[in-house]
Amino acid sequence: MTDDPRMSRRSFLRARVLGDVVGRVGDSIADRINAASDAAGLTPKAPPARSDRYNKPFPVLRPPGAIEETTFLDGCTRCAACIEACPHDAIINAPDRFRVAAGTPMIDPVRQPCRMCEDTPCVTACEPGVLRKDLPVVMGVARISPVTCLAHQNSFCTVCSEHCPVEGAIEIVNGRPRIVEATCTGCGVCQHVCPAPENAILLMPLAHRPAPPASHPDNENDRSDPPHAEPR
Repeated sequence: MTDDPRMSRRSFLRARVLGDVVGRVGDSIADRINAASDAAGLTPKAPPARSDRYNKPFPVLRPPGAIEETTFLDGCTRCAACIEACPHDAIINAPDRFRVAAGTPMIDPVRQPCRMCEDTPCVTACEPGVLRKDLPVVMGVARISPVTCLAHQNSFCTVCSEHCPVEGAIEIVNGRPRIVEATCTGCGVCQHVCPAPENAILLMPLAHRPAPPASHPDNENDRSDPPHAEPR
């Protein structure tokens, strides 16, 4: 390799000229390919619009007394009154990944579970009426994974049953916890306190919550037109 600066300059100029030529040729070839593709009807089409399924609600762990999900989404004003009323900071705004439910109140038990307050201040604070005192406080149901549960792996552990705020929701059978689904409210305390290296509690939000009673204004079926006067 030579150290002659003139050779370096000559090589630089040659590379620059060659690059310009290659660039122009490449652009020309690309134009010809695009034109041929257009003529043959092979031009890539824009991707189709995302399906409506991306905008459909999916199970979310709601605070106690939540009405049916579609009606809940229609009636919730995202006012955050229930969030502010919760004395245990258990209610949060659903993040953006929850799509149409983003900004609505939900519970993340791993962060902070529902403590099952007897006076349900979150329900009292809900002016839109999407949280109701005359509906069950069932939010979901817990499931135990035998693969990760310490007690099911022959280690002594009763932490979930010791902390469960709902009497009779978790039984200890032969040294192993068992969820009584008919009693479980899905509060998430068991999931929050589970000491297993990989959390052994799976919390399933209630997929089909009850609709508001017919007398409630949030119920579409109850919105009837006032009677019309008979023509004279």
